Parts: sequence; C-alpha cells; structure tokens
Amino acid sequence: MKENPFFRLAPFIQEFIYTHGWTELRAIQIEACRVIFETDAHLLLATGTASGKTEAAFLPVLTILYNDPPESVGVLYIGPTKALINDQFIRLNDLLQEANIPVFHWHGDVPLTEKMKVLNNPQGVLQITPESLEALLMHRKTQLQKLFGDLRFVIIDEVHVFMNSDRGRQILAQLGRLKVYHKQEPRRIGLSATLGDYSEVEEWLRSGSTRPVITPRVSAGEQKIRLALEHFFIAKMEKTTREPENEPVVNPYYEYIFDNTWKRKCLIFSNSKEEAESMLSSLRLVAKAKKAPDFYHMHHGSISAPLREMAEDAMRSPYLPAIVAATTTLELGIDVGPLERIIQLEAPYSVSSFLQRLGRSGRRGNPQEMIMVFKEEEPIGHEILPQQFPWMLLQGIAIIQLYLEERWIEPLRLVRYPFSLLYHQTMAILASQGELRFSELAERVLQLPPFVHIPIEDFKELIRHLIKIDHIEQTEEGGLIVGLKGEDVVRSFRFYAVFPDDDEYSVKEGSEEIGSVAYPPPPGERFGLAGKTWEVLDVDQKRKIILVRGVEGKALTTWPGPYGVIHTRIKQRMKQVLFEDLEYSYLQPKARARLKEARNLARMVGLEQNHILALGGNTYALFPWLGTRSFRTITRVIKHLLASELGISNVEGEPSNYLIFKMEKGNVEELRQRLVALANEGIAPESLLGGNEAPVMQKYDQYIPGKLLRKAFAYDHLDVEEFSQIVKGW
Repeated sequence: MKENPFFRLAPFIQEFIYTHGWTELRAIQIEACRVIFETDAHLLLATGTASGKTEAAFLPVLTILYNDPPESVGVLYIGPTKALINDQFIRLNDLLQEANIPVFHWHGDVPLTEKMKVLNNPQGVLQITPESLEALLMHRKTQLQKLFGDLRFVIIDEVHVFMNSDRGRQILAQLGRLKVYHKQEPRRIGLSATLGDYSEVEEWLRSGSTRPVITPRVSAGEQKIRLALEHFFIAKMEKTTREPENEPVVNPYYEYIFDNTWKRKCLIFSNSKEEAESMLSSLRLVAKAKKAPDFYHMHHGSISAPLREMAEDAMRSPYLPAIVAATTTLELGIDVGPLERIIQLEAPYSVSSFLQRLGRSGRRGNPQEMIMVFKEEEPIGHEILPQQFPWMLLQGIAIIQLYLEERWIEPLRLVRYPFSLLYHQTMAILASQGELRFSELAERVLQLPPFVHIPIEDFKELIRHLIKIDHIEQTEEGGLIVGLKGEDVVRSFRFYAVFPDDDEYSVKEGSEEIGSVAYPPPPGERFGLAGKTWEVLDVDQKRKIILVRGVEGKALTTWPGPYGVIHTRIKQRMKQVLFEDLEYSYLQPKARARLKEARNLARMVGLEQNHILALGGNTYALFPWLGTRSFRTITRVIKHLLASELGISNVEGEPSNYLIFKMEKGNVEELRQRLVALANEGIAPESLLGGNEAPVMQKYDQYIPGKLLRKAFAYDHLDVEEFSQIVKGW
C-alpha cells in the first residue's frame, strides 16, 4: 500500500484517532486496511489480546460503509456472549456517534423496541449472538432480504471459541442459509487471540465460500509473562454440601490467594462454578477475620445479569481494588480495564484456555501475570498408587511448557456426523420455510458446510425416525412439515441454542434476583451462590423460584457439567514432566517439592517404561497418557474386547489420567501384548459399543435414531486411529 492507510480512512475515523491520542496505526491495523481496501478476500486477524484486532477490523470496514452506504445492514457481527456484544456495542457507539452509521445489538436482553429499529430501517452494524440469529432466520423470513440483501461483511469474534463446537457449526450453517438473500457474497473477518494452525482456521472461516482467506503475519513483539505455580495440601473434605464447621477460617491455601489478590485488580479463574463459589466464600471469611473490606464479586453463567454487570463495573473502576471469581464467562474479550494479576485455580483443560485467561492481564504495556494454585487432600497413608500423583500440577506444567517451548495450541477437530445439529437445522428450516418435499429439504440442509460428510441415506433414516416420533409430519401431498411434538420443541425459546441449557431455579432475596441453581434445596437448607451463603425460606415449584435470606457461614452448591476435553499432546507432555530433569523457574517452593516427590515415585515404580502396573492381588492400574477421546477409546477396548478374555472387571478411574481394574485370568504382559496386537490389527470403532448402546452426548441426541447415534459416537467421540498409533509403541 503506497498511500499511508490513515489517509484512506473515513474523516470521522481520522478525527477519532486524533482525539484519542493515537500516535500511529498498529501493524495489524495497517495490514487489515491493506487486505480490506486492496483485495476482495476474507480476513483472519490472529494476534494477542489487546493488540487492536477489533479496531483493525472495524476501521476499514466502517470506512467502506461510510463511502458507499449499503441498502441493508452492512456488517453482521457475531459474538459468543451477550456481555461481549454489550461491551463492543458501547465501543462502536463511541466511534460512530459522528458518522451517521447506526449500531444495533440483538440478543435476549435487548428490548423489542430496540430490535424494531433495525427491522424498520436496516442499516449500519448489527451485533448478534448465534442464538438470536437463529431466531431471526426462523421467524423473520419475509424481512431477511430487506435486512441482509446488501450485507458486505460478517465479523466473527473469538473464532477459537466457536470452531470446535456445535455453536460454530451452527454459524456456518446460518451463513449458508443466508446466501439466498444476498446480492453478493459478504466477506468474512475472523478475530482471535489464541489460534494454532492458521491454515485450519482459514479453512473453517471460508467454509461454503468461494473467496480465499488472508491472514496477515504481524509480530506484536514478545509479551513479557510472569508465571508462578504453587501447591498446597488441605484437610480431607467430607462429601457434603456444607463446609466443615471446624475448618480453620484462615488456612495457608486461602491465605496465599488472599495475600496475592488483596488490594489489587484480579480475576480468579476456576474450571467450575462450585470451585469459584467456594473460593469466593472462603476469601470473604478470610477478609472478615482480618477485618478487611469486601471487594469480592462473582461472575458465571448462573449469576444474575445485574450482579455480573456489577462485577464488570467494579473491575473497570480505577479507584478501588476488585477481586472477581469467574469461570469461562470472563475468558473472552470484555474490556475490564488494566488487570494486575490472574489467579488460576488448578490447571485449565487446554493451552488455548490458559492463553485466553493469561491474556486478560498485561494490558497497557504491563507484563501478563498468572499464578496457578493447586490443592490436594492431605494423604492419610493408604491411597492407591495412581492417587499419589499430583495430576493437576502435572497438567498445569505441561500446558505451560507446550506453549513456552513450541507455541503449540490445540488444533481444529473435525466432526463428521453432527446429528444433533442436523436435527436442529432441519427443524429450523422446516419451521421457517413451511412445507417442503424431501428432495427440497435434503438439498437445503445437506449442502450446508457442517453436513458435507453426512450421506443421503443417513438423512433419510433421520427423517423416517422424526416422522415416526411425530416431530415431522408427512402431508397427503407428500410434503414434510413440523409435526405436533416437533412444534413443542421449536416453539420454545430454548430451541435457538444448540448447547444444552439447564432448566434452573431462580434464586431471589426479596425482589432481587441473585442467580439460579439446577436443583432446589428444601426449606431450611443452606447453599452457596454469588460467593455468599443463603438459607431457603420457600420453594415455588410451579414458577421455579427459590426465596432465600442471607446468612453467615459457608456452604457449597453443585451444578451439572462434564469434564473438560483434553488433547493427547498435553497428556504426553505430562509424562515427560515426570521423567525429565528440567527445573521450571516458575515453580514455587511447595510446588517444586511436590513435583520432586512425584518424580521420585514415578521412577521408583518404573512408570517410564511401563503403562500397566500391578497394585497387589488381582488389582492393576493403567496409565495410558491419552487425551479424552483416545482415553475413552482404550477404556472401551478393555471393557468390550478384552474383559471376557482376561477376566477384567470393576474398570474405573480418573478420566484421562488412569484406569484401575481387576484382572482374574491374565497378567501385565498379557494385557500389554493384547492391546498392542489390537492396535496393529485395527479396530472397527462400532465394535466398541455394547449391544444396543446409543450414547446421548449432545442436546438433541434424544431425537436421533439409535443407529445414527452409535455411528456419531464411534467416529466423533472415540479416536481409534490415535489410540492405535500410540499403543503400537508400548
């Protein structure tokens, strides 16, 4: 680009840059201008947090809209959360207030009066979630041409969040369904701070499109990182929802976190709502014991929107400290100001999540800073061998090392048979289009990018089943329409989401909503929510409302939820951590000592050479060092192909870490040889399901015929190929 890109930007953007004191455009913004102004390609912007990606996308795009106003919405921005959309809505309004380019946001919390503005006069920028876009496609068919006929750009924020999920596949399907309404194919822009193989992401971004994707390679310079890992033993906890009454108010674990967050702007990330709630309650007790002010807030999906917004405002406030405990809800790019430190409770499940959380700190030239804190129950002397290893500590070190040594991030995972999403999109298309013949429906559905691997025979099987269970009805003329039972599904507001959502009970103190829980405790029971303890006064089962009052003390609440999905590279690096002599500078004294103990134990029992160890009697342990899908595979190989032959029973363990089982007919060497032989011979994935087993894994799997569920589980939730490749080397 010969001309300085600054002078190609719209006058109102130049004025915005001047008034906000920018001295120059960043490299990523210059390159984005080059791609947008000089090519007709899609654009992938993959640079670190706070590198100016959002501005890099919007500055040239808004210039094009300013110079050549479209006859409909010009930019469709798709974000993963309402909070991120609200945050971006405020930022864009600030930029566009002088340009006569309106910005609209559309999600479940936006009033109908605001939505009607864009419906009545579609122009400018529309910011939306995938779920609200689904509702638009289903219920505004007659307005879609007016809304999106002259759409120029689709911006997908936080691409990495969508790629390996049904939500991402839903977006690709939605973009495919919108094609018929466009005058020309809109250009796509993907934004992310945590991507691995760019070529995979580029392929995802251009799915169903004819345009190429350009990814500017821009070095933002090495961001300074400060890491610390510390480990604590804590007293063994009873399995109860009430914390022990005699638990010390201040113990070393909670005091360490208190000391490292006090009087700071900090986020405390947890892998579960329960852990976040427990930590915040404990910190409040520590603060009370020390007569310190309460600067604590909670932020997760079961907390009411006003309380989440209060937490976000507290983080943005420049005048007071704020400590917010959160789950994934604050991983994304909401602007919460200059954070001083991230506390990570236990290890995250992926390198991507680690980087996303770390990247919430270190803005405005400061180093990114994270302290990972691990806890284990005090050993009581008779733990079996696998329980003597600090699995989470090993996982945290492995994740850090994979990034520091290789800059490795989890790759995109191909899903061949997304039948739950296939049901969802089939029903959505029928609901919006009305009666269609099978050939018309198949043409509309199977040409969508997520379904290119699904054969027509499988689609016929699905349609026959849906007719049988009255989700689809066949008319006398041979057409297909939504059936009576299908109407009940598609009419619910919950239908728009392809991810499972819990039908939770709303928790209220007087008229103030605190949040929600999955299971209603009985009157008189205590539970934790928003980092505080509540006593149940009454439960309205019909309206699903729990009335409470705040009380002193500490209690726990549990929410349903699966384990995180772990990649095999992380498990293999965990094994390397045990047997290499590398000293990790970020380990604090107790974590260093705990790792030394684990390394000594691993060498003593010969774990480096042996994957199967005898524990005494007829009990054995298997350490496969496999990620979630391959671990699931080897578990089923043992249960379905070897159990009868070798007399194996009572197979249990800790997901992705180890299996414990009884073996009556074989020994360690026989089991190893049989596993290696099966890996060499090759295994049919379908052979790893028993009888008529049809595992329900996704939201709409309950409506899928068993034959298809078995196929999806065998090929998308198991990994026979990776299992075989690794086990051959045993």
